[in-house]
Amino acid sequence: MLASLAPWLTPLLFAGMLGCFAWGRRLGARRFARDPDGGRDGVGAIEGAVFAFMGLLLAFTFSGAAARFDARKQLVMDEANALGTAYQRLDLLPAAAQPELRGLMARYVDARLSVHRSADDGEAAEAAVDESGAIAAKIWAGAVAATQTGTPPSTATLVLPALNDAFDLATTRVGIARWMHPPTVIFVMLVLSALLCAVFVGDGMAKAKVQPWFHAVGFALMLCGSIFVILDLEFPRRGLFRVDEVDQALVEVRAGMR
Repeated sequence: MLASLAPWLTPLLFAGMLGCFAWGRRLGARRFARDPDGGRDGVGAIEGAVFAFMGLLLAFTFSGAAARFDARKQLVMDEANALGTAYQRLDLLPAAAQPELRGLMARYVDARLSVHRSADDGEAAEAAVDESGAIAAKIWAGAVAATQTGTPPSTATLVLPALNDAFDLATTRVGIARWMHPPTVIFVMLVLSALLCAVFVGDGMAKAKVQPWFHAVGFALMLCGSIFVILDLEFPRRGLFRVDEVDQALVEVRAGMR
């Protein structure tokens, strides 16, 4: 839900902040008209607390989004390494079992690449996840059967854990892409805090004879830009900051599968 709203959220927030700025300036002008001398008494402490909260919230969400972005890139590399290792260890299985399992492994990597290339299409991505899961089940069943037909015990010890690691990393990547995001309430608080800060900024400039739109636009751009970067990092398959280039590691693994 949030991923689909992300492209529209930033421009809407920018317009909303400018509207809140103008509204806050009008509220401040009315208050000063009623109380010219004490219109700002005690307001500074409240504004300071609100702006400090906004700064902490931005820092918290930005650092979390950046950390998850790096973790997603690292998981791509880990999965590519795990798949390459699992593919190589198929050499330990009986020669008769290897061709089919190698073909399945190649199909599995193709399906994994399809999962991420179709991230913008929820149904296609779900179908690719299901396909990769079905292929993984066939690979596992074939590898288990192959290790039980006269192979040394060490074969199963080397082959099966490598396959298990590769399949576990795939599950982890899907889980992180779907569920490893801050609760929606965090983003709601971020948006509401930005709007409230805009009201306070407008109120603080209520005495200005000429409305300082240059500063208001700069303030709104700064906050909206920060929130845009946070959302972009949270959904790295949809925005400007993407992890697609790291998929080249999987492409190279697939190219090495004969």
